[in-house]
Amino acid sequence: MSIALREGGIRDVEEMMITMDEAFDAAFGEAWTKPQCQGLMTLPGVWVTLATVDGEPAGFALNRVICDEAELLLLGVRPAYQGRGIGRALLERSRELARQQGAERLHLEVRHGNKALFLYQSAGFSEVGRRRGYYRGRDGQLFDALTLASSLLIDDRYTFHRK
Repeated sequence: MSIALREGGIRDVEEMMITMDEAFDAAFGEAWTKPQCQGLMTLPGVWVTLATVDGEPAGFALNRVICDEAELLLLGVRPAYQGRGIGRALLERSRELARQQGAERLHLEVRHGNKALFLYQSAGFSEVGRRRGYYRGRDGQLFDALTLASSLLIDDRYTFHRK
């Protein structure tokens, strides 16, 4: 298996949508539409990293940087490629590029119960906020939205912790 990462742009939205359609649970309505992605990608400080496996679309990470803060807006891996390190590779690439652009922290939001939570916690993200009952499944069950953050600073003295 050969994983390749590359930075993309608005021309790559179709490739992103392949993952979007497969990776995001329809029960929660978390997937973004093609026009939403296209609109966001025209803004300054926004980039997408695409992952392929043997030339096939496998995942993506959509990010933005504003001043010294970065946000991982979406990270998706197609189900057939999950559990192979692609999500971690995309996450680490997001951290690296955000750091290069001067960001000191990387933020993200994830639904409580999302299996990606383990990835984020194992990568050093800590909970910094919680929106109770933010997500509603199609069955009406409510789930909290967890806001996580991780320091991008190299010096451990400045590691970001929840207050």
